[in-house]
Amino acid sequence: MRHDPIIRSTDWLNAGGVRPTRQRVALAALLVGDGKPRHVTAESLYEASSRTGERVSLATVYNTLRAFCEAGLIQEITVDGSKSYFDTRMDDHPHFYWEEDGRLTDAPKEALEIASLPTPPMGTEISKVDVVIRLRAKS
Repeated sequence: MRHDPIIRSTDWLNAGGVRPTRQRVALAALLVGDGKPRHVTAESLYEASSRTGERVSLATVYNTLRAFCEAGLIQEITVDGSKSYFDTRMDDHPHFYWEEDGRLTDAPKEALEIASLPTPPMGTEISKVDVVIRLRAKS
């Protein structure tokens, strides 16, 4: 991928088979424009896009993030069963969830060992294992 954020974002969308509309390119530029991995919520991406002057509704941000997930460009990480974060890093890796400020960051996967998993119920298979390690300051 090339270094210009708009070109990088357009290439990223094309790689996922997502039509690069103006709003999608603008949101993609915020997600992958600098080539660094991101963990965002729909709300934080909406705020970031508003700061750039891009006119996009929160509903459009949600719909766009869902489209990026369906295209395999980002993955959704759910914390507390209700709070969704969207991760641009697509390999399997654990996360730290910082309870005090609600941040999600990557945790080193080299230190994680999962020795075994329970047998899934009949007629199902394990599709993915998400590991979220919750952190808080020591008292």
